[in-house]
Amino acid sequence: MAQLKAISSCSPTGLAFQVKKRESLQFNDKVSCPRKLSSASELVARTSELHGHAVVSNGGNITKFRKNQVIQAVLQSDREMEISEATKGIGLRGKLNKVVLAYSGGLDTSVIVPWLRENYGCDVVCFTADVGQGVGELEGLEAKAKASGASQLVVKDLKEEFVRDFIFPCLRAGAIYERKYLLGTSMARPVIAKAMVDIAKEVGADAVAHGCTGKGNDQVRFELTFFALNPKLNVVAPWREWDITGREDAIEYAKKHNVPVPVTKKSIYSRDRNLWHLSHEGDILEDPANEPKKDMYMLTVDPEEAPDKPEYIEIGIESGLPVSVNGKVLSPASLLTELNEIGGKHGIGRIDMVENRLVGMKSRGVYETPGGTILFEAVQGLESLTIDRESMQLKDSLALKYAELVYAGRWFDPLRESMDAFMEKITETTTGSVTLKLYKGSVSVASRKSPYSLYRQDISSFESSQIYDQADAAGFIRLYGLPMRVRSMLKQGM
Repeated sequence: MAQLKAISSCSPTGLAFQVKKRESLQFNDKVSCPRKLSSASELVARTSELHGHAVVSNGGNITKFRKNQVIQAVLQSDREMEISEATKGIGLRGKLNKVVLAYSGGLDTSVIVPWLRENYGCDVVCFTADVGQGVGELEGLEAKAKASGASQLVVKDLKEEFVRDFIFPCLRAGAIYERKYLLGTSMARPVIAKAMVDIAKEVGADAVAHGCTGKGNDQVRFELTFFALNPKLNVVAPWREWDITGREDAIEYAKKHNVPVPVTKKSIYSRDRNLWHLSHEGDILEDPANEPKKDMYMLTVDPEEAPDKPEYIEIGIESGLPVSVNGKVLSPASLLTELNEIGGKHGIGRIDMVENRLVGMKSRGVYETPGGTILFEAVQGLESLTIDRESMQLKDSLALKYAELVYAGRWFDPLRESMDAFMEKITETTTGSVTLKLYKGSVSVASRKSPYSLYRQDISSFESSQIYDQADAAGFIRLYGLPMRVRSMLKQGM
């Protein structure tokens, strides 16, 4: 089996993945059928390992087998069985059996499907992760995948897992990269790559592929996750291997291989959207001297046009993690969705920054993170009551390293996992509620309370206290300042 290079670059915008044509199968975790199933009972057996519900769409009849997240898989048609036979030969670059491709349905991933079959003689299973990029991004993927020549399309709903297991740990840790970036894309890549490894095992694939470029961070994030979870998998990165250099080359390749070219107007920006954020790169943003255009933003209104009246919201928090909005307990994904809507209408969460990419270059990006910005303000506001000085200083210093690890794609690194254990322990008493004021792009803490608060009004008050005697401060200052005093005495010859 050919040992392949790793990583195809995904533009910051697209998390989607190449797909092949089939009738539609929907499940929860991961399912793919390399052949037609003879009966519903066989399908149940094939999906017994999955969490969530499996639904089969066959000839218009839909049967629900399990319940939870939904996965869509597209089953092979007779024509695709013939395609499968045609891919048994050795490709131009070697031979692989089956490749799971991260698929978005855009031009790049659409041409990767025939390119993989041509160069590696393989069956291509396209995989799309739903991490909250929006319903519009998922429409029509089955038809596009089939037209591109994929044998199967799997769509997996990862929204709850994404927020619960990836976003919330970063929120609890206070992980912010280079003072501003709330790690929206960085957190999404490992959950997608993890699902790809799971799908590869389910369908018996010996390789995975993605469309990330060789200049970005995402190639590293995908690759390190593959290495950590299944080092036996071959990784194909077309953008690091093929001769296609731009959009026109891709269009020509698509026409040559009878792949329908998307006719939608191409955005001038490179965007990546998920439930946590929306990023914008490219075009005029490539010059740091240019101010972003007002019509670029999609999740947040212009703060100048936000409501003239402030809105107050209450966030409930348990052990450092948000659980409710205005007293309403919500699932992680539902909670974030609601805060995105609330924050967006007040223009909350716009960030314009120049960051240092992992590969060595600087890049400029503009991010919209309305719900995330609200949550960071809420959690940090409550921590001011529940965490002592030295613990907070250590937590803040570790948060910098935590953010660096996540940004660099090292989610499954033992170091991050060990740091996460510390974060979980140090925030176990960060429970209570925070009321926030939202007004024209700003979010500020209006009030906070916790049953584990270390704040004592009877001690902090300027009034007299039986616990704190102000006269004690004189001795404390003399001892605390002794090293400075001794050094000064030495300089003056005393």
